[in-house]
Amino acid sequence: MTASSKTLAGRTVLVTRPRPEADELATLLRRRGARAILAPGIELAPVRSAALTRALGELSGDAFAWVTLTSPRTVQVLAERLSPRDVRARVAAVGEGTAEAFRRWSRREADLVPKTFTTAGLARVFPRGDGRVLMPRADVAPEGLEAALERKGWRPIRVDAYRTRLARRLPADARSALQGGEVDAVTFTSASTVRGFVGALGTVKGSPKVVCIGPVTAREAREHGLRVHAVASPHTIDGLVAAVERALRPRV
Repeated sequence: MTASSKTLAGRTVLVTRPRPEADELATLLRRRGARAILAPGIELAPVRSAALTRALGELSGDAFAWVTLTSPRTVQVLAERLSPRDVRARVAAVGEGTAEAFRRWSRREADLVPKTFTTAGLARVFPRGDGRVLMPRADVAPEGLEAALERKGWRPIRVDAYRTRLARRLPADARSALQGGEVDAVTFTSASTVRGFVGALGTVKGSPKVVCIGPVTAREAREHGLRVHAVASPHTIDGLVAAVERALRPRV
């Protein structure tokens, strides 16, 4: 990468995404010259439940017409419990990042990916029909997608695929950077990262730019009193990096 492409040189950016998902974003920011500090607002924990075991067994038994995948972590849940050939249902992925995670694991393309990478976008393009739809989701995910599919004639079966724990405290290097006024921008990739970060937040010096991956995350940030300076478009990690560049671009 040339010096001219170091668009974030000298900038410090906090990454509130949980580990290990944070690594990709941090790497992209560092390639552009930024000092990327991991400050996870949440921790994702696996679910071991009879409901999830039963649902995945039924998925491998061809009992579902569709399965919706709303994050790369839901793909990981399938990969840990099933083989690719067990997923004979049609697959709807919320965005290209999730579709790519499914592709890498299954060597198969998702059957449906909306142009707008949100659950609302997925609900809009989901076809009408009947039959069961498996929806493995985070325990804190809102229920709008399920209701939308019900209105289209489907029978959604939601199961918790992973649990979200809010951060109690930010890492020492993140706290030090915030207290020292060194942070230029904070990135958020979900509503839960906003809640976790704000709940764990201590003293902040300066006014870091707030950059969100999409409209749902941005709305959550505003509801917590944060001023949103940029929203990614498209709602991807690459789009988020571009939004950070926009937010931190010097005014001329």
